[in-house]
Parts: sequence; C-alpha cells; structure tokens
Amino acid sequence: MKKELRRAVIAGNWKMNKTPSETKALIEEMKPLVADADCDVVLCVPFIDIPAAVEAAKGSNIKIGAENIHFKASGAYTGEISADMLKEAGVEYVVIGHSERRQYFGETDQTVNLRTLAAVNAGFKAIVCVGETLEQRELGYTETLLKYQTKMALTNVTAEQLKNVIIAYEPVWAIGTGVTATADQADEGNGFVRAAIAESYGTDVAETVTVQYGGSMNAKNADELLSKVNVDGGLIGGASLKAEDFSIIVKAASK
Repeated sequence: MKKELRRAVIAGNWKMNKTPSETKALIEEMKPLVADADCDVVLCVPFIDIPAAVEAAKGSNIKIGAENIHFKASGAYTGEISADMLKEAGVEYVVIGHSERRQYFGETDQTVNLRTLAAVNAGFKAIVCVGETLEQRELGYTETLLKYQTKMALTNVTAEQLKNVIIAYEPVWAIGTGVTATADQADEGNGFVRAAIAESYGTDVAETVTVQYGGSMNAKNADELLSKVNVDGGLIGGASLKAEDFSIIVKAASK
C-alpha cells in the first residue's frame, strides 16, 4: 500500500449469503470490531439485504454496497436493478464484473463497461473486477488480459470519474478454490492493472487509483498481501461473512 497516495479499501462481497435478519446481526457484531479502522470499510450485500444493512450500519464507519447494477435507468430487464433504485436504498458502492457474474450470467467486457459508466454517472463508487483464468495464466496472457480488461472497463470514463473507481484484481483460479496467489503474484497482477491505467490516464493519475486484490484474501494472509506496494486493499469473499476474520483483515489494512 501507498497510503500517502491512495486510500486503502477493504470491501466484503457477501455473494448469495445471509438473510436480512442475519445481515443485521452480522453487521452489529462487526461494528465495534472495525470502528477504529484507518481504511475504508465496505460491505457489498445481496439486493434483498440492502435495507437491513443500511439501517444496521447507520452511525458507523461501514459503508454499504450492492453486488451489481444495470446500465439502463429502467425497462424490461427482469431481475435487474437500476442506479436510481440503489441510490434511494442508500447504497454508496457497487461491485461490477465479478468473475462469477462473467462466468454464470453472461457479463462481458462491454457490459462491464456500460455498468461502470452507469455507476460513476450516478455518483457511486464502482469496484470493477478483472482477472484471468488458470488456462490464460499458463499460456502467458496475464498481463495482456488484465490490461485489456482494465482499459475496456474504463472506456469513456473520465479522469475525474476515475476518482470514484476501484479496480479489483481477482485471479479466477484463486477464488473459492482454496488456492491463493502468492503475495508477489498479487502485487504483479495489481501492477499490470496500474500500468494499464497509466497508459490511458498517465502515471500520476494511476498512482492515485486504489487497486484491490480479490483472490481469497483472508485473516492469515492479509498482512503479507497488504504489505505489497500495489495492493491497496481487498475484495473479500468468505472471510467477510465472519466478523472476527473480517476485522483482522481491516486491521491489517489499517497499519
């Protein structure tokens, strides 16, 4: 991390977990554990949990995010949710282009870009995910792919809007598999993302962008991962469903 240049952000991505009542209980448990954080603390929760999460987080330093956003303001898009809906619900952050959205629900680099534009145009902070599969890594395409995905996601995003964009590098081969990239691999991947931003916006701008690592960061490896210069936080999956584990990661990012 380079805290003198960019803000560290720890964001939980709950995926399809927790009911509204469970959401309230978990956030109440988390609040005192992360109250002194010297980083931004975000919980991105299922749509049905957003009202409970916003209410439970009131008066605390925990910000609430959504796990997706549609690029249209309204219309015949069954199962989707718009920027206006999220804004009225009290959401501040939105996860876009997670590998599971790409794998299971047909997200493409083009739709990720449209959703990113919708988010920043509506004033949200966008957490945009990029990452390579094991096959792509083994073929030597990691740098090429990360730079391409990053540039595609940021197409038509202005330098001013970029201030509200976080990029999360999530190696697909290290998500939910129990396999974690080494700290050096995480730093390298995040570095490729930052280099892509530099190529599009200049080095000075790239140095101010928060780039998270999103490949199975947990309570045991957070210290090492967050010690790397290009790792400015984490997009946390399973560990964000456990108050104590999540608070340990937040503490690591607060150093």
